[in-house]
Amino acid sequence: MNQELTKERAIELLKECKDPELGLDVWTLGLIYELDVSASSVKIKMTLTSPTCPFGQMMISEIKDRLKLSGGASDVEVELTFTPPWEPPAKVRTMLGI
Repeated sequence: MNQELTKERAIELLKECKDPELGLDVWTLGLIYELDVSASSVKIKMTLTSPTCPFGQMMISEIKDRLKLSGGASDVEVELTFTPPWEPPAKVRTMLGI
């Protein structure tokens, strides 16, 4: 029997989903604006590093797959937004040398 997915476990799984261009995970990059975990349902509001990011759909698919396959979520909804525009957190700017 699968354990109920928790917010903490969902965050762990999101930290395994990398942005292929930057090599950092979507959680650390601050791409996840909202995360709501309820039993086996997950709702995410996220952004991309830019509206023209060529890897956006690939990252969304990876997020959904990881939460469903490794986290046991039966429903994963990802809403993409560009408001506000993404700005890297201070620790990410330091890591990227910008």
